[in-house]
Amino acid sequence: MQRPLTSLHPNVPGTANASQYIHLGLNGHKSDGLGDISLAAINKKRKFVADGVFFAELNSFLGKELAEQGYSGVEVRVTPTRTEIIIRATKTQDVLGDKGRRIRELTSVVQKRFNFPENTVELYAEKVAARGLSAIAQAESLRYKLIEGLAVRRACYAVMRFAMESGAKGVEVIVSGKLRGARAKAMKFVDGFMIHSGQPSIDFIDFATRNVLMRQGMIGIKVKIMLPAEYGKRGKMPLPDNVTILEPKEDVTPAAVPVAVPVATL
Repeated sequence: MQRPLTSLHPNVPGTANASQYIHLGLNGHKSDGLGDISLAAINKKRKFVADGVFFAELNSFLGKELAEQGYSGVEVRVTPTRTEIIIRATKTQDVLGDKGRRIRELTSVVQKRFNFPENTVELYAEKVAARGLSAIAQAESLRYKLIEGLAVRRACYAVMRFAMESGAKGVEVIVSGKLRGARAKAMKFVDGFMIHSGQPSIDFIDFATRNVLMRQGMIGIKVKIMLPAEYGKRGKMPLPDNVTILEPKEDVTPAAVPVAVPVATL
């Protein structure tokens, strides 16, 4: 049975059977090629594009606002009555602010930007369980290390060591730009096991990029972390080529059962 589609936008119904949907992503804001189609019936393709635009803009906004609070991603859950936005961060107390002031300010900004009706959107803060397995958190950590003036090689090795100690199967860090001297170059640091193709590269690889504006120019950061099986994006699942060898069963000899022998009658 096909699962009903749920929209991220407040003006789109949660489910529908036809191929026509109400536009949700920009909710009245004009965009190139779409125009003001917040109340117009559109097909599935435009509906998914609008959802993607909404999520990308929300993720970009929160990433800039909560960079120092260890922002590690966002999840949007749509219910019939309201839209829940779960912010993942390493410093949840700073995201909430004093007596919840910061989270209320963010809720108000999101509600006004995307034209959510009153009291239909709520923001929550969720603490990242394993900070060392979050590529976004490690990319931000590396970014601040470089801004503070730490040597590139030393900063990258510190990030890699922390990720591996947190249980990552592999880490790859690439830093490119004018690292030393006038000529730009790229430095690549790899540790552990890393997969690059197939469905496992989607399920087990956490990837993040960041830019750092230094005095000598812009420096790019790429961080890839190979997640262990229990932290996969689709839940706990082994790699496709994982082979589990079972111990052979011990041969158990059945116990001798006494047999009654009839006595011959005289």
